[in-house]
Amino acid sequence: MTEHLSIPTAVGSFDAIAAGPEDGAPVLLLHGFPEAAISWEHQVGSLGAQGFRAVAPDQRGYSPGVRPENPAEYGIGELVGDVVAIADELGWHRFHLVGHDWGGAVAWWTADEHPDRLRTLSAVSTPHPGAFAEALREDEDQQLRSGYMTEWRQARVTEQRMLADDGEAIRRMFDWKVSPSKIDEYVRRLSEPGALTAALNWYRAGRPAGKIGKTTVPTLYVWSTEDVAFGSTAALNTEHWVEAAYRFEMFEDVSHWVPEEAAEALTSVLAEHFAAPRSR
Repeated sequence: MTEHLSIPTAVGSFDAIAAGPEDGAPVLLLHGFPEAAISWEHQVGSLGAQGFRAVAPDQRGYSPGVRPENPAEYGIGELVGDVVAIADELGWHRFHLVGHDWGGAVAWWTADEHPDRLRTLSAVSTPHPGAFAEALREDEDQQLRSGYMTEWRQARVTEQRMLADDGEAIRRMFDWKVSPSKIDEYVRRLSEPGALTAALNWYRAGRPAGKIGKTTVPTLYVWSTEDVAFGSTAALNTEHWVEAAYRFEMFEDVSHWVPEEAAEALTSVLAEHFAAPRSR
């Protein structure tokens, strides 16, 4: 049974959903844009039923209690700091970390900066930032796929366009791969004053100050062949950025919205990854 939590930290309170016994192996799941913690509803409920303690927070900007106005406060350092602060508040010294889309990027950086805190890393859709940066420099296909980022960094203009006609532009992003009720909820949340600007500030915060190294945490990377945001070049190159046990899963004919479109398949490979002897 899914619970609703409020997780207090020094920067404010994060809303979250959770399931599973308090003494279960801890799993933290990070959502992406333009979603929320409920994108992980299936995984949280299923993992909780399997005995894990699964928690998915609404991240910075998505939780009303942590919604700063300055784009600079959405840098990768702040986002990684939120992960650690949430884990600390939950009393988790080491935990399994899962991220999709922007949540995947935060998960990769958390593994780089705090490898001692993670039992495993699972990135869904989002390749290792080093592999992604190489693809952006060298691969025309990835450059075309990432062209939307320039537009989304334009203050206010993008918000007006996305929210027009009851959020029609946001709804089209999901390409009918996510249930209408979920999309309605995402649009409702992003229509709250300041919410969409906060979510877009993740794109407007600027590049990380430092460089990311190769990951030393046991890693699962899930990529889907119909992902519009991330092409095969960065996906296939990600293995070269992991210096630990590595598992790559390619989901055929699945879109970018893996946690919802392929919910059962994703939950299955996550549970297998968590249980692997090398990951404990």
